[in-house]
Amino acid sequence: MAMAMAMAEALWLLLSPFLFLSVSAITQTKLTDNPADELVAVLNANRTAHKSSSLADNPGLACIALQYIKAYQGDCEAVGESDAKKPPDSEFAQTFAPNCGVDASTLSPITGRFLGCQSKYVQPSEAFSMLIKNEKSLEILYNKNQTEIGAAVTGTDGGAPYFWCVLLSNGKHNSSFVLEDGVAKISRPGCFSGANDDCSGADVSSPFGHKWVYAVTAFIAVGYAFGYDHSL
Repeated sequence: MAMAMAMAEALWLLLSPFLFLSVSAITQTKLTDNPADELVAVLNANRTAHKSSSLADNPGLACIALQYIKAYQGDCEAVGESDAKKPPDSEFAQTFAPNCGVDASTLSPITGRFLGCQSKYVQPSEAFSMLIKNEKSLEILYNKNQTEIGAAVTGTDGGAPYFWCVLLSNGKHNSSFVLEDGVAKISRPGCFSGANDDCSGADVSSPFGHKWVYAVTAFIAVGYAFGYDHSL
């Protein structure tokens, strides 16, 4: 019995750091597992580094950004420079807002649009470089008249190609892109920022997935130690 207890304690001391890291990682994942939120954080950090204030993350505007992506129906080739295709502005009030549960009367002007598409998924920091690619883009991002931001990312049917979209507005905080029921309508596949939503809509596996295996392994190992054959 004493030997079994000693083995259990030794295994616990050996594996408990992995268990702690696993639980911590899972907690962090639940708080941050949304690439659209991460992209907003990258954009705001870039703004503040250039003496511009952070933009308010508006879930209504962000949901509309996701609808904007879906209007391309997976046609990555339609995404490009200024002469590329884009949904007509009338779609914002007629389709995008109703699909998100946004009160159409609270729509504010869209003062900046960044859209990109790639055949493979990239991290939000890399998406920033893909979306903000010239001086004109930087001028729009740093414009001090911008007040609100919404970001979205999705793959077509949960896979490639991957679209990223950021919409900016100069609307008044808490009175533009207002959600009729207070909560944006969640739609899949895809993620949008500001919704307090854990999202794997871009089909990106969590970097912490293997650490959960360590936690399970720890429990099993300790269980085996306690179940050690005391007759030996």
